[in-house]
Amino acid sequence: MMGAEIAHACAVAGLDIKLLDTSVDKANRGKTHCQDLLASDVKRGHIPHETAEASLQKLSPTTDFSDLADVQLVIEAVDEDRETKVDVTHKAESVVKPTTVFASNTSTIPITSLANTSRRPENFVGLHFFSPVHRMALVEIILGEKTSDSCLALAMDFASFIGKTPIVVNDGRGFYTSRVFGTYVQEGMAMLAEGISPALIENAGRLAGMPVGPLAVADEVSLQLIHRVSLQTKADLGNAYVDPPGAQVIDRMVTKLGRLGKKDGKGFYDYPSDKDKLLWLLLPTHFAQKPTKEQPCAEWVKKRLLYIQAVEAVRCLDENVVTSPADADIGSVLGWGFAPHTGGVISMVDTIGSSEFVAECDQMAQQVGKRFAPSEGLRERAQNNRLFHDSTLSAA
Repeated sequence: MMGAEIAHACAVAGLDIKLLDTSVDKANRGKTHCQDLLASDVKRGHIPHETAEASLQKLSPTTDFSDLADVQLVIEAVDEDRETKVDVTHKAESVVKPTTVFASNTSTIPITSLANTSRRPENFVGLHFFSPVHRMALVEIILGEKTSDSCLALAMDFASFIGKTPIVVNDGRGFYTSRVFGTYVQEGMAMLAEGISPALIENAGRLAGMPVGPLAVADEVSLQLIHRVSLQTKADLGNAYVDPPGAQVIDRMVTKLGRLGKKDGKGFYDYPSDKDKLLWLLLPTHFAQKPTKEQPCAEWVKKRLLYIQAVEAVRCLDENVVTSPADADIGSVLGWGFAPHTGGVISMVDTIGSSEFVAECDQMAQQVGKRFAPSEGLRERAQNNRLFHDSTLSAA
């Protein structure tokens, strides 16, 4: 589906696309998904019918890698499995031109580690799209250690050409967006494991300004995919791997209960065909809830869901994964819909005040866990009362 949605964005922009999959049926299903999206574009008045028809003609389903021989850019959007990604990289690189750029849409696997298996690591880059592609404005461009300037330039031109806003980040597991956004989902599952009411978790997420609650987001992303990512991360890190908050929840949902997410019609929510989704009625049976009088207030849950994202975003700045507060804010609002009224994940810290933010995070770290502990860089900033976005203007 992700590959098909990227293809749709390219087709609307007027590019010729080869949509390659493992079977003719799957490739054709990808084109059908594009056709459905184009029909929706016409119905909403975004494009005329003639443009939709012309865009669909730009898309050619195939199963033959040799059809990629003349393309300028290959975007890999297969499962989060290293071996599969390496396999399709080798097959594509065996037929494309030496100047062709190869981009991975991986959301977590470090780009450098994938590029190291490439014939031309200087032409290898990360292009991380967000689902649903036709609604999300951001593309996160991830630089590998050997990514060339010309490769980066093509990636940025491509993102702009298809109407997306690019931010450029440095390599690291989860990069910037997946790493920070993942904390929102993980914190929601951690609260479920603690016995906090799923309805309270979900409503607090929306009240905090997030588009949907963390459990609904997990369903949208796919519980199965989240589980696969954790397995791949564990395989990559070995003894250094540490289970994220709520790991036992996702493992139980997928391996024990067979609840794989929205695409399978059942996750934290049920998805009846004749009405809106609703929280799975048996969640309290499998994840025991605290008595009503012991449930936290909504304000505390809201802060917990927002603050954990901010703490991780600051760490990404400290580590130079994301290189500026502005990119961090743009990435958070356009990439995963972080509470827009805050101005972005870093602007929120400036608005609260770094001293107050650090004090509240220290309190949460004592109550919930050390993941809320502010970084040394943030503590130093709080001590000196420094803003991330320095508004001081100088005049000549």
